[in-house]
Formats: sequence, structure tokens, C-alpha cells
Amino acid sequence: MDITLHLGAHRCASTSFQFYLRKNVNRLYRQGVGVWGPGQTRKGLFSGVFPLPGHIPASRQFERARGRVSLALTKMEAAGLRKLIVSDENMIGAPRSNLRDMRLYPGIGERMARHGALLGGRVGRVVLSIRAQDSYWASCLAYKVTRGGTIPPQNALAQIANSARGWREVITDLACALPEAEIIVMPHETYGATPERKLAVMLGTGDVPRGHAREWLNRSPMLPELRRAVTSRGGAATELPPQDGVWRPFLPSQTAAMAEAYLDDLFWLRAGADGLATLTEETDLARVGQTSRGPRQTRGRQHGKEDTRRLA
Repeated sequence: MDITLHLGAHRCASTSFQFYLRKNVNRLYRQGVGVWGPGQTRKGLFSGVFPLPGHIPASRQFERARGRVSLALTKMEAAGLRKLIVSDENMIGAPRSNLRDMRLYPGIGERMARHGALLGGRVGRVVLSIRAQDSYWASCLAYKVTRGGTIPPQNALAQIANSARGWREVITDLACALPEAEIIVMPHETYGATPERKLAVMLGTGDVPRGHAREWLNRSPMLPELRRAVTSRGGAATELPPQDGVWRPFLPSQTAAMAEAYLDDLFWLRAGADGLATLTEETDLARVGQTSRGPRQTRGRQHGKEDTRRLA
């Protein structure tokens, strides 16, 4: 079975994409494509990939999870399914962890190595959405505030803005964790509003469902909603700007620095990403699977030189 992992990232329309898959699951099934979303991965199927508190040893928990997944895959193959899409952005970490560490997914290497082993080394393709750092972090912060989080001080925002860890480092760690998998990177700015195009790239065909493709779920809260959240727990509305649009917590200089970092990441990807990943910006469904999405080099050695990638 051909397994594709859709890893988000968070705040890159993952919930909308999963809704689209869920609403079209029957048609995809008839096309030989199975779907596992958070409804499967977070409700028992992947339980034990990371140790849970209790008396059962971690190794035993993991073996049980791997056996459970292997049995589920066998049943899907017996039913005639040829492809499986696993979509769960929490596989790579959580936004609250990123905010705590003030870095993008520092644990992605270990986490994805464990998920790769859980799936028996059968992952053929990994799809990761990336987003301009300033809007990514602003969306994560807004989401946190509506759920009881405090407004971060300026020194914390400065540390986030000046972080040396960008999407390039995230992708490099991911490639080290899943060295045999093809990694496809899809900019949120191109694909966020078009889940059918995202699916077409994953499946390598333009023959994908169009229904339920324009639902926008779990969108970033606007400033009025954020002010209501702050005042409802005794805070002052003046902690936030008085406007009614999107919250932009970073200073202009910080926003400019993050924008430059994102451009550097995109430049690296467009230049071939050291053979680790492929950036796709194709939006024409009729051409999906027929055109190259950029240069791809062989991993391990490049032009006679040793591969110098960091270990995850």
C-alpha cells in the first residue's frame, strides 16, 4: 500500500483539508484511496507511539500500537485499497510546544522517526505545508489567546522573530527521520484555500472530488474575538490594538526579519533543497502528475561530496 503522510503544519488549513477528506471519504474509497484523519489517529489507533503513563512498559505500548496499525493496513489492502492518506498535524508536534520553545517544531525528527517505525517503514510520501513565519506565529498566538493564553511580552516576540530555526531546518530534520520518503512542500499561500489541489498533488492525478472544497474551518480569530476572550477572564481590552482586523503582534522590523527568513527558505527549496524535498507551486489540476515540480537530487551524495545533513 502506498502511504502518504500529510503533516500540516498547524495554521495551514489542515482542519479544512481534513474536513474535505472526511466529506469525500466514500468517493475516495471507491477510487481505492483510504483516509485516516485525527478521528482515527487520536482515538486509539496511534495510542502508544509515545509512552502513556501507567504500568505498561513504553516498548510494549509501542509494539501494541505497531501491531494495531499493521492489522488495520492489512484489512484495508484486503478491501482493495491501494493508497492511504494519513492526515494529522499533531504528528510533528503542537503549537503550544513551539510557543514554549520559541522555535518551529524542534522535536519533529524524533517524532517522525517513531511514526515511520509505527507504519512499518512503508511511508512513500510526506506532504508538509509551510507558511510565512510572521503570519504563522501570529495565528498560533491568536489561537492560544482565545484558549486562555496570555499576551506574550515584547522580549518573547523578539526571540521568536529572531529564531535561527526556519522551515529549512524543519524539513532537514524531517528528511533525516524519514530518509526513504519523498518530501513534498506546499506553500500555504498557494494551496491553503484549495484542498482539492492539495489532494491532487498527493495522489498525482487531477481526478479528485470538488465537493466541500471551499469550507474554511478553524480560521484565525480576529481582534474583536481576542478582546472578548481577554476581557472575559478579567484582562484589559487595551492589551490588544483597537482595530477590527487580524492581530499583528510583531513590530515592523520583526515582521520584516521573518519575511526575509521565509524568502530564504523558499529560495533554498526552489534551488532543489539539497535533494531533500520538492517544492510544488503547481495549481493547474490538469497538469498535476504530468509536469516536474522542480529539480530533485539523489540523497546521500551530491556531485561526489559526502552528504553533510544534520541528524534529526
